[in-house]
Amino acid sequence: MMGAPGALTDERARRIEDAVDAAFDAQLAFTQELVKHPSRRTREGIAQDLMHEAMAARGLELDRWELDPEELAAHEGFGPVTVSYEGVTNVVGTYRPSAERGRSLILNGHIDVVPEGPEEAWSRSPWDASIIDGWMYGRGAGDMKAGLAANLFAFDAVRAAGFEPTGRIHFQSVVEEECTGNGSLAAFLRGYRADAVVIPEPEEDMLVRANVGVLWFKVRVSGNPTHPRVMGSGFNAIDAAYTAMAALREVEAKWNLERFNHRYFEDLEHPINFNFGGIVGGDWPSSVPAWCEFDVRAAIYPGTTAEEAWTELQECLAGLATGDAPIDAVPTRTGFFAEGYVLEPGSDAESLLEATHERVFGAPLGSFTTPGYLDGRVFTLYAGIPSLVYGPVSEAIHGFDERVSVESIRRVTKSIALFIAGWCGIEERSPIS
Repeated sequence: MMGAPGALTDERARRIEDAVDAAFDAQLAFTQELVKHPSRRTREGIAQDLMHEAMAARGLELDRWELDPEELAAHEGFGPVTVSYEGVTNVVGTYRPSAERGRSLILNGHIDVVPEGPEEAWSRSPWDASIIDGWMYGRGAGDMKAGLAANLFAFDAVRAAGFEPTGRIHFQSVVEEECTGNGSLAAFLRGYRADAVVIPEPEEDMLVRANVGVLWFKVRVSGNPTHPRVMGSGFNAIDAAYTAMAALREVEAKWNLERFNHRYFEDLEHPINFNFGGIVGGDWPSSVPAWCEFDVRAAIYPGTTAEEAWTELQECLAGLATGDAPIDAVPTRTGFFAEGYVLEPGSDAESLLEATHERVFGAPLGSFTTPGYLDGRVFTLYAGIPSLVYGPVSEAIHGFDERVSVESIRRVTKSIALFIAGWCGIEERSPIS
């Protein structure tokens, strides 16, 4: 069927697909349990406990370790850390065949989720993981606990169908994907390598061809406090902060005009987005504010280094210090310092995924370019490993009433299961009782 080691016959493929169906209720229940355990930044431990237990139950070789910011800081892909990493852990489970004859694989996913926002704005609790009209709701349901569960249950299906993969597989449950990318970077620095990587992020049943890099930084604007009755003699840092934002918007507009020079981004209307994600300032309603800070997420094109982009952003803000009303706006890196990447077409891994997807979905695999960050950059940029970011249909990720399509989860799990079999190779084993 697919021309890879342990190539699948139609009969073998059907056995694997049927095994996904047989365990699908259990897969959904496990995914719901993951969603019911909030895993916001630095508080991922209880959800990682579930992943650790799930990997142990499958007989995987377990590795759990705390992220080390000093070790990470020595790498160019490091995102500066503003929190303690005490108790912040990655979990990796490794399957090793009795004789490693097939190609190796990393199945990666992140356990961390973004904040849920005001719960009263949700139509139900962000953590109840309800399934309604074919959708599973909850913070992290789509981004990306459904994908984490799919990795494990795809592997289960291969074995339940009566096969053993003949290639090594690393199941990675990482932290920090939503803020620095340091979780996958830590796994890379720990020595985990493979011939391909699959990351089932919520990608609309498609493959990501290219995505942006991301920088996080905080800008502090200084003012001169006075009483409001003489506010004209002071300098309002909050007002000045909006001037600094406007200057950054000019850089954003300039970078968007350059999209025609960047392959795969030419047809996106606005690929470069600067988000002002937080602002705070001042000390007293009746004092002209002496300070203001705002947080920025800025996107950059693949091929632009983080250092190049950071230099231009610094120069933009430094330029505000000249003129009739000088503004002191100082940026500090606070998280992502990550470059974007392109998945070059034509790899064996992509060809195999095209075949597994078409078998399951009955339609060719589509690809697209996303203005979002993805951990695939770690494997592609620093190890040259093809990173297949491919996952289920989701809605409102990072928003209210986040949800993921149940049927899409089923199909993506089947496609990943067939990919495992085709990529790693399989041999007959005694059926699981």
